[in-house]
Amino acid sequence: MTVWEKDVSPGEKKWVEIPVPGGKPLRGVCLRGVSSGPRLVVTAGVHGCEYVGVEALRRLIKELDPGEVKGSIFLLPLANPQGFYAGAKQVVPEDKVNLNRAFPGSSQGSAAFRLAWALEQALYPGADFLADLHSGDCNESLQPLVFFPRDGEEEVCRAARQAAQVLNVPYRVASTAKNGLYSWAVQQKIPALLIERGGQGLWSEEEVRACREDVLALLCHLGICSGPVPAIPQKEITKARYVEGEEEGFWYPQVKAGDKVEKGQLLGVVENLEGSVICRVQAEFDGVVLYHTTALGVGRKEPLIAYGTWNEK
Repeated sequence: MTVWEKDVSPGEKKWVEIPVPGGKPLRGVCLRGVSSGPRLVVTAGVHGCEYVGVEALRRLIKELDPGEVKGSIFLLPLANPQGFYAGAKQVVPEDKVNLNRAFPGSSQGSAAFRLAWALEQALYPGADFLADLHSGDCNESLQPLVFFPRDGEEEVCRAARQAAQVLNVPYRVASTAKNGLYSWAVQQKIPALLIERGGQGLWSEEEVRACREDVLALLCHLGICSGPVPAIPQKEITKARYVEGEEEGFWYPQVKAGDKVEKGQLLGVVENLEGSVICRVQAEFDGVVLYHTTALGVGRKEPLIAYGTWNEK
């Protein structure tokens, strides 16, 4: 029995608290099926202005019936509630640290690291799969996609990649990250995905509906709920380029998320205050724009744009 199941009876749906050292507890919902089966954790709200997944989980909490569940589901709509209610871009307001860069956490660390530690202790033990729902933050425009792990045990990465293929997104992207909620779970031998949908600190009914359907597809794929598992045409990004600012300036993208680009094409420029171009970003290969910042002002080492390509074979 997992930590989040211990006070939940078979066939019950119940709000559960996750204690956080030195802070308010996190609150999520456990749906425990009447029969045993896989255990799925779905999180959202790691970043305060990424709303699609948050709203999708709130609706699923109301809709899902534990009587129709085989195994258990834990839904955590707000992994960073302080950031959500403050409208904080990417960080935990108390310490200005990106929660998705705070894994592994520490019970003695600053606020983001304590949150990460609490999430690890409560969610990882007993989980058979984990999905973390994201969007473009208030300064990001992105193409819907799913990140799956490439740097982990072979069987764990294979299970995650297979699950990624049932999601209704056009691209799946292999990732070597290790310090995020989903990527650190992979290092603990838990298959996991990070799903991106929506952007610019906005949400729509269409995006929420699509995110909800992604979670339902995962539930059916894992055998937790019954229903058809969709076969979704996707391209797998085999090479990606993540471009960061070399110094602070004014960013002018020349393309949009989802645009196809050709090698040598100008993707954007950074100018200084006086109007001189200090950085030109050109595509190093043919591909597609995965996301870019919509912020006019950018700092050194801040993400500007990401693009990737796929193998047609």
